[in-house]
Amino acid sequence: MRGLDGIQGPVYVGTGCVFNRQSLYGYDPPVSEKRPKMTCDCWPSWCCCCCGGSRKSKSKKKGRGGLFAGVFYPKKKKLKAKNYMKKGSGPVFDLEEIEEGLEGYEELEKSSLMSQKNFEKRFGQSPVFITSTLMEDGGLPEGTNSSSLIKEAIHVISCGYEEKTEWGKEVGWIYGSVTEDILTGFKMHCRGWKSVYCMPKRAAFKGSAPINLSDRLHQVLRWALGSIEIFLSHHCPLWYGYGGKLKWLQRLAYINTIVYPFTSIPLLAYCTIPAVCLLSGKFIIPSLNNLASMWFLGLFLSIIVTGVLELRWSGVSIEDWWRNEQFWVIAGVSAHLFAVFQGLLKVLAGIDTNFTVTAKAADDTEFGELYLFKWTTLLIPPTTLIILNMVGVVAGLSDAINNGYSSWGPLFGKLFFAFWVITHLYPFLKGLLGRQNRTPTIVVLWSVLLASIFSLLWVRIDPFLPKQTGPILKQCGVEC
Repeated sequence: MRGLDGIQGPVYVGTGCVFNRQSLYGYDPPVSEKRPKMTCDCWPSWCCCCCGGSRKSKSKKKGRGGLFAGVFYPKKKKLKAKNYMKKGSGPVFDLEEIEEGLEGYEELEKSSLMSQKNFEKRFGQSPVFITSTLMEDGGLPEGTNSSSLIKEAIHVISCGYEEKTEWGKEVGWIYGSVTEDILTGFKMHCRGWKSVYCMPKRAAFKGSAPINLSDRLHQVLRWALGSIEIFLSHHCPLWYGYGGKLKWLQRLAYINTIVYPFTSIPLLAYCTIPAVCLLSGKFIIPSLNNLASMWFLGLFLSIIVTGVLELRWSGVSIEDWWRNEQFWVIAGVSAHLFAVFQGLLKVLAGIDTNFTVTAKAADDTEFGELYLFKWTTLLIPPTTLIILNMVGVVAGLSDAINNGYSSWGPLFGKLFFAFWVITHLYPFLKGLLGRQNRTPTIVVLWSVLLASIFSLLWVRIDPFLPKQTGPILKQCGVEC
């Protein structure tokens, strides 16, 4: 996120963010003024006429003030609305009366304002709220009182207020995904707004997060499902926003944000292959020559160097980095994998999957649910992978002992990948054990059943043996 400051800023991730309210109203950002190319203090007057003296005077005439100058508020004047209260009739608001306060504006300023119908279509039928969106520094229109504002607030927060308006489409938080934060930030960046990463020494925001394994996986499932929904919608960064103000590198960052759940498919394959190699006695990776080995080592060295540089730039400790890597594998083979299938079913087949709202730990029970087990199907795939790889390690060592020490060399490569999977999934196994020091029976039964079915299918298919055999030769003697 810190690296995105050099483009258009970090992605909005839902927590600890402060907004310019004009960006939430669907407006474009203000146009920054260009500096004059040169000053005329040290040049004669006749040279200033040729080199930019008139340009300087024009820039003074075009000078705008304020944060939103040049787009919404050409001369830094606050909109004034009058006659909001009619005698004997209570609080009555009318856009025609609000427009009377705009009589002092020039023709250029009047042409930049939308008509009454466009205002209502965009923001809804609340003149007071519409007037507040036009004020540069915010606030409330003049002439309003607390009782009228309460009635207007009740009207704005009603369920039917946003019908036939642009709320959820261009104004406010954008609908269409359970991760509305990413979609809203993407729309803002497409309009040209910029975000800034700020990490003060003193925490500016403090929140709570789930500490239970099941709740944490459900939270990651919701995030991944939202990314799949954005990927399969018309707001996908792969094809949305061209011709706007979204930069190419910023688009690439958003593409990475929505496609990461699909990495669960190759990750699941990589976590299964080591067990397959140990159980079958074959090594799927062919023998490499010197050139291929150099490319292979160079790739892994570049990944390691990139990780070291990221740790140094971000200030993250090695322990935190390792915990993050472990949970990436755990979430990849469980929550991300489920999100891919649920997202495809929801978008393509219309089968809606109800997500669970993340349960946050309260202050009085800070670690109360840390060891509480909650059954969920998300626990089955990681447990199955752990059992498969453990059985594969035992089978591989047994085969090496039975066949002699000559087979220990190829075995090291297989064991390395198997232990890589087990060490990444070890926190998951530790979380399953909890205080009871034993894995729940239902998880073990499902995992053993899936592992057994997979092993039987593998033995039945046996892809390493040739399917066609040669002709059978028989001794027929003279009669052949």
